[in-house]
Amino acid sequence: MSRPLALHHISMIVADSDRARAFYEGLLGLEVIERPPLPFPGLWLAVGDSQIHLLELPNPDPMDGRPEHAGRDRHLAMTIGSLDALAARLEEQGIPFTRSRSGRKALFCRDPDGNGLEFIEE
Repeated sequence: MSRPLALHHISMIVADSDRARAFYEGLLGLEVIERPPLPFPGLWLAVGDSQIHLLELPNPDPMDGRPEHAGRDRHLAMTIGSLDALAARLEEQGIPFTRSRSGRKALFCRDPDGNGLEFIEE
């Protein structure tokens, strides 16, 4: 039996690729990489050896009733060098976030489309 070797990418739905790009590239500093021609807008982002694929499509998920703390919802977790630096950027942009309730060095927020994100300090 062959088992999976690594995570290649995760896909998330966004309503506006330009707004998502401002968040992921502008605020988080992720690199936008080449994307194949597809019949809908979106962008691919590099995160180490993995990727995030942002698909500009109608979102079937409810936006209301989601937990305030994104760690209690579906979320993508990434490692980061400094939580304090990220927290300062999020505060500067008025983006709410919460710290890990377990005491770990982790921070949770949502992107402009409500997708949950976790950042774990290396």
